[in-house]
Amino acid sequence: MEHMTAGRIAGACRGKILTGDPGTPVDHISLNSNEMKGNDLFVPLIGEKTDAHRYLLQAFEHGAAAAFTSEHSRAPEGAPGVWIQVDDTKKALQELGRYCRSRLTLPVIGVTGSVGKTTTREMVASALSAGRKVFKTPGNYNSQVGVPVTLSEIRRDHEVAVVELGMSEAGEMTVIAQIACPDIAVITNIGVAHIGQLGSQENICQEKLSIQDGLKQGGTLILNGDDPWLKDRKAREGCHTLYYGTGQHCDYRAVDIRITEGYPAFTAVCRGVSVPVKLKVMGIHQVGNALAALAAADLCGVSPEAAAEALGTFEGYRGRQQRFEKDGIVFIDDTYNASPVSMNGAVDILSSLEPSGRRIAVLADMKELGEEELRFHREVGEHLGGSRVNLLLTFGELAKAIQEGALNRRPDLETLHFQDKAELEQYLLTQLKKGDAVLLKGSNSMKLGEVAQHVCQHHH
Repeated sequence: MEHMTAGRIAGACRGKILTGDPGTPVDHISLNSNEMKGNDLFVPLIGEKTDAHRYLLQAFEHGAAAAFTSEHSRAPEGAPGVWIQVDDTKKALQELGRYCRSRLTLPVIGVTGSVGKTTTREMVASALSAGRKVFKTPGNYNSQVGVPVTLSEIRRDHEVAVVELGMSEAGEMTVIAQIACPDIAVITNIGVAHIGQLGSQENICQEKLSIQDGLKQGGTLILNGDDPWLKDRKAREGCHTLYYGTGQHCDYRAVDIRITEGYPAFTAVCRGVSVPVKLKVMGIHQVGNALAALAAADLCGVSPEAAAEALGTFEGYRGRQQRFEKDGIVFIDDTYNASPVSMNGAVDILSSLEPSGRRIAVLADMKELGEEELRFHREVGEHLGGSRVNLLLTFGELAKAIQEGALNRRPDLETLHFQDKAELEQYLLTQLKKGDAVLLKGSNSMKLGEVAQHVCQHHH
């Protein structure tokens, strides 16, 4: 936050300063009492298990300049820094996010979708970097509390911002979209992630489309024209619609798609201009992500040629289909998260490789899939059973259904199930051989990323 003071923050949030100097400069927002960048506003959020108000004094000890509080009508005796009384710390944070957004004059691109939004965010930022100074969402700050923090970090020397918008419950997208107020909104696809909370794909689709509740008048909605839930949707009145994909109706279209050792190359036809694109990220689904990036860059005045060249240098995001080699073994670390669509896509990448040894899939539970979770896991297994995978290792209670589905389709598939992470690690450390290609994928909470890291560090 540039040129921001505690007094201005209090005014933006309709808060009251209980103690401290209103002229105190505030540069950053922190949600963690232990982590301060300098001149921070600490926002104590009240969660299901913890009320962060108990860490107020600790936050000042770690360098906070100011803090919100909804639990004090008077500051404690001798309280350090500036204390700002608000009715609700979370809502005050969101008000502050709206205020930060209102001060910005640069275009904001909002990215959402069931699968691939973080990779698409990174690719959009990469494409834009060919001609603009870009700000992008740091890490996973894409929620009702993350988006305000994200907006507060945008500086005046940035020329465009790429903001990821995530949701897990009904009504959440409207809240964050109205904070971010994007000029351009990208929806990557409609899957079944969070179907446990939202009930159906139709509900998920409607929730994602409500990104338009914050889309600026005259703004542009960029949709995946290959997604059955999105290909016939239109932006709300007063806004424009653009489509990307492989169909003839798409404004940004991929033709002549080729996959070599998992890496895609294609020709992008961008509103009539043909541009060759060669990617350093794996999987055919990356073609769509790249097209979305080319579309956003084009709308911001970056030429398709320059954007395509920049995309050719993008090497992915940690835990998302990161490929590396150790001792002659190829590892694909796709452990950041998992849904049925992304799991099938990862299996297809592994299947497309031509290793001298085995293709080994290490698959763990997919979370937040609701009542149909076992069916979704079985279907992933059946998909794998029709692939060229040689060995399937499953980890976790739900992942047993992946094993069942795979054996149902291919009874002679070699497969092992693990309930213990240490046992899985030990198996990989002792049984992998030179020439093998290994995919690791599961929901983040399954901590397969730790397995990938440990095996790669200690295998010899």
